[in-house]
Amino acid sequence: REELVQVFTEARRKESILEAISRPAEKTKPWYEYRAIFLNDRREREGVEFLQEHRETLARAERETGVPAEIIVAILGVETYYGRIAGSYRVLDALSTLAFDYPRRSEFFTSELKHYLILTRDQGLDPAAMKGSYAGAMGYGQFMPSSYRSYAVDFDDDGVTDIWNNPVDAIGSIANYFKRHGWRSGDAVVFAADAADDVPLELFVQGRSGLKPERSVAQFADAGVVPRQPVDPAALATAMKFQLEDGYEYWLGLHNFYVITRYNHSAMYAMSVYQLSQRLAEQGES
Repeated sequence: REELVQVFTEARRKESILEAISRPAEKTKPWYEYRAIFLNDRREREGVEFLQEHRETLARAERETGVPAEIIVAILGVETYYGRIAGSYRVLDALSTLAFDYPRRSEFFTSELKHYLILTRDQGLDPAAMKGSYAGAMGYGQFMPSSYRSYAVDFDDDGVTDIWNNPVDAIGSIANYFKRHGWRSGDAVVFAADAADDVPLELFVQGRSGLKPERSVAQFADAGVVPRQPVDPAALATAMKFQLEDGYEYWLGLHNFYVITRYNHSAMYAMSVYQLSQRLAEQGES
C-alpha cells in the first residue's frame, strides 16, 4: 500500500490525454486522408532501411512464427516510425488519467494500469519514468501493458524482455503476438472487390463491429460484393467499403486480415499496415 500511495502521488491527470482519446484518426478521417498518414515516401524509405538493417532477425522471426517480415516491419512503421516516435506521455499519467477520469473505458484502463504496475515492478523499472502514447501503449510496437506481459519475448536471449529500446525483442514480440492470435503462414490477407450499388450497408464493416469473418466469399458474391481475382468461395471474409475523394473502393478481408485487426480494432488501420507491407516488400526486392 505504501508503495502504491507513493506511485500515485506522482501521477498527474492530463486533459490532453482525454482530448486525444476522444478523437482517434480512425473515427475522424475518411480513408483517403487516413491512408496518406501512413503511406508516404518517408515511411516507405525508412521501412526499407529497417528491413535491411535487421534482415537476419526478421528472417528468424518469419521462420519461427510464419509471420512475414514485411508485416512485422509495417506494424513498426505505422505504430512508431520504426521506433523513432514511441510517445512522449508518461505511461503512469496516461493510464491513471484514463482509469479514473474516462468512465466509458475505465474498466479496461484500470486493468491496464494494474498490469503496468506489475510489469514495472517485475522488471525493476521506475513506473513514473516510462514514456508511451496517450493511451499508455509502449515501445517500438506500442504494446499495452497486458500485451507486453502476455506476448513480449526476449528474442535476443539477453535475459531482459525490452521492447522500449531493443528492436530485436520488438521484432520477436510482434511476430509472437501475430502467431498467438492465429496468423496462418502463407495465406492471403485481403482482396480487392467490386460492389453493386444496392449492397446493403450492414454487410460492410462498421467501426469495430463486423471485423471477424463470418460470411463466406460466396455469400458476399451472391449479395453483390465480388472479388476481382479467384478466391476460395468457402473462405470466410469481411467486406469493407472505404471512402475515396471521388467514390469508394471495396475489399474482402480474410482470416489474416482479421488477425491484423487484433493489433488495433480498425479495418482502416489493418489496411494501412497491409498496404505498407506490400510496398516495403516490393522495394526491398528491387
